Amino acid sequence: MFPKDVVTAASLDSLLFSLSLLGLLIFIGTILRIKVGIFKKLFIPASLIAGALGLILGQYGLGLLPKEITATWGALPGRLITVVFAPMLMGMEIPKVRKVWHKIAPQLYFSYIGDFIQIAVPFLISALILEPIWKVNVMFASIVEIGWAGGHGTAGGMIDVFSSLNWSDGGDLGLTSATAGLFMGIVGGMIIINYGVRKGYTSVLKSEDQIKGHMDGDIIPQGKRKANSIGTLNNDVVESYAFHLALIGIAILLGWIIQGLIEKYIGIEMPLFPMAMIGGLIVQVLISKTEYNKAVDPQTLQRIQGMALDFLIASAVASISIPVVVKYGIPFLILMLVSAVVLLFFFFWAGPRMFKSNWFENSIVNYGFLSGVAAVGLMLLRVTDPNMETEAGESFALRTPLFEPFLGGGLITSLLPVFALKYGSLKVGIAFLILTILGLILAKVTGFWNNKEIA
Repeated sequence: MFPKDVVTAASLDSLLFSLSLLGLLIFIGTILRIKVGIFKKLFIPASLIAGALGLILGQYGLGLLPKEITATWGALPGRLITVVFAPMLMGMEIPKVRKVWHKIAPQLYFSYIGDFIQIAVPFLISALILEPIWKVNVMFASIVEIGWAGGHGTAGGMIDVFSSLNWSDGGDLGLTSATAGLFMGIVGGMIIINYGVRKGYTSVLKSEDQIKGHMDGDIIPQGKRKANSIGTLNNDVVESYAFHLALIGIAILLGWIIQGLIEKYIGIEMPLFPMAMIGGLIVQVLISKTEYNKAVDPQTLQRIQGMALDFLIASAVASISIPVVVKYGIPFLILMLVSAVVLLFFFFWAGPRMFKSNWFENSIVNYGFLSGVAAVGLMLLRVTDPNMETEAGESFALRTPLFEPFLGGGLITSLLPVFALKYGSLKVGIAFLILTILGLILAKVTGFWNNKEIA
């Protein structure tokens, strides 16, 4: 149930050195992000730049870093994603659906249907074309939703899952898929925004010149800085970050227990990170009944998640196995291009029909999420709606606890390779295509689908 590996002083020293070196790369990546125009213009995150630097310096690039370093980095994503997921439902109030249904329903429909399509189409393409011609693994199509909507965190967390299912190549392909999705989200998203402004689709932005204002001020001026976390306990009791890390640790311990019980009594080997999220929900339910709930600061939890995610992305990209990616080059490229075209079509087709007002802003945050995780979606939304004048940000946030436990890195995402192995890619693709159709019918029946088209 629990890990049995012996941790020695030497292994801890090796881990500390690897993390320190990764920190140096993130620092260099931050400088490059601020100073290099192309990175700034395209909103490329420092963690991705750091990962690319690590890849260039590693065994498949200049060979300046020993294999032991990249091997340690390769093991980090599967652990850091657990830290990211454990507090996901902690400090969060689950919305009362009856009160906010009309606000979150379009977001839920758009997210679920878009995610179902992101699973259905790749699986069908894989079953009908890629597997017969290129003999790819039956789990091959799962890398799209795992890497795009799930992101580097989920892809890193699935490395051990793919290995346990005797397809270790899936881990590297999932991370590469996540990198492609991140570029699709950021670069593609900025292109869509510029196009949307020119066509008059945006509600807030009225000219492309307004977009350029978001490229300045990477270092926030002293007078404009705001606290992004608050101390909730006196320091003579415990440091606030230590308290929140303790809660995350408890959630992970509960996740290990749940994982072990599922494996023992159901026979399914689940990854740890979604189980840790359930552990976090248990912690939240239990602590909400006590006075200690007042000591939980959601923003502090978000800062810990963000820190873990930055190190996760850097280590994940730096440890990608280039030979594996080259081996699957053509089918991988086909899968990425098809997924990109489908996502773009869904954005322009479903957006104006699903959202009665501010369709572009509501759609762009989901586009960013479906291609490069929630952080990309929120970044694109801030570009189109910097002062949050539309309801898109609030609606997206309210729908999160009703979506992310299941898809986009949740339970269903983690089971996609298992479904593929057990039922075959064709059946999985058909099943999610049926779910897509049912979602569209349900949206129409409940009044959240109209025939409006964009001009």
